[in-house]
Amino acid sequence: MSLTRSLTRKFIFGGAVLGGAGLGLGAGAVAGLGLAYWGVRQMRRYNLADKVVAITGGSRGLGLALARAYLRRGARVALLARDPEALERARQLLAGMGTVFVRSCDVRDEKQVREAITDVRQELGDVDVLVNNAGTITVGPMDTMTAEEYREALEVFFWGPLHTTLAVLPQMRKRGSGRIVNISSIGGKISIPHLLPYSVGKFALSGFSEGLRAELIKDNVYVTSVYPGLMRTGSPRNAEFKGKHRAEYTWFLLSDSAPGISINADRAARQIVHACEYGRAELILTVPAKVAVKLHALFPAVTAAVFGAVNRALPQPGDLGQGKAKGAQSTTRITESWLSALDQRAAKRNNQVSNPIPVNP
Repeated sequence: MSLTRSLTRKFIFGGAVLGGAGLGLGAGAVAGLGLAYWGVRQMRRYNLADKVVAITGGSRGLGLALARAYLRRGARVALLARDPEALERARQLLAGMGTVFVRSCDVRDEKQVREAITDVRQELGDVDVLVNNAGTITVGPMDTMTAEEYREALEVFFWGPLHTTLAVLPQMRKRGSGRIVNISSIGGKISIPHLLPYSVGKFALSGFSEGLRAELIKDNVYVTSVYPGLMRTGSPRNAEFKGKHRAEYTWFLLSDSAPGISINADRAARQIVHACEYGRAELILTVPAKVAVKLHALFPAVTAAVFGAVNRALPQPGDLGQGKAKGAQSTTRITESWLSALDQRAAKRNNQVSNPIPVNP
């Protein structure tokens, strides 16, 4: 009996030793793979120090937040936008953070784009990173939208990025390196009620961006498609609203301001810059947006029914009809209350108003 116990103990002890050794080897292998993966990621990381980054729509909102994030990485930044006064305010807000060049440019105009990129090249050097962020947004029921709204959305969200891409691509290919970041939207994956022209433009950008990545990988130029959900940039006051414009502005602003389902613009910018550095194919911002995209892919009929119900709850045509009013012209007690406090703060930080808050580097 004692012999049996002795052999059993030796067997258990030996098994434990071998098992422990096996676990040790396994853990070592996992750790080794982890280090190797980390090493590969580090080798793939695009060093932004002293790189030239051109950002369209860079005078305010997400564009301005992205400028801050790239400057903190040591990049030199060129801001392109239509409004010279907003560009000058942005330049002053970024003073002390690094090299900033501003240039007035309408991305819808191919000639203006070529001239602007030429000026950036003369001032800072060849563009290493292009961020297509310029945008416009018109909110209202489908019946209030005109063909012009659809045309403008395509000009800004598709033709604009095409013009800028064609302007910088020859030099990127010549160098054998570069990054292009296209800021689409959750509306570029799921068409949103009362944002139909916007969604049409963003869908066009998404298709262009995904196909462009496949074509340019061979040239070591990585294209990243970004799909933000709700984001606190302070932009609703500069958006345009149709129909019952005050009611439209109210739901749009409060959705954009809600904590938990919307993301701070600076946080979003940091994630976008990180995705750019590693050449990620796609970045979807906010958990609700990720869930919505997955649900829509699996159950499109369900999401269509949900959005149909949402549409019935949204304001119907009225007041302005096909006319437009800026968000700043559509305020109510609710939109000026504490419910929109986060968006009001974002508007001042991100140059959406004429008296923005200076930001320390």
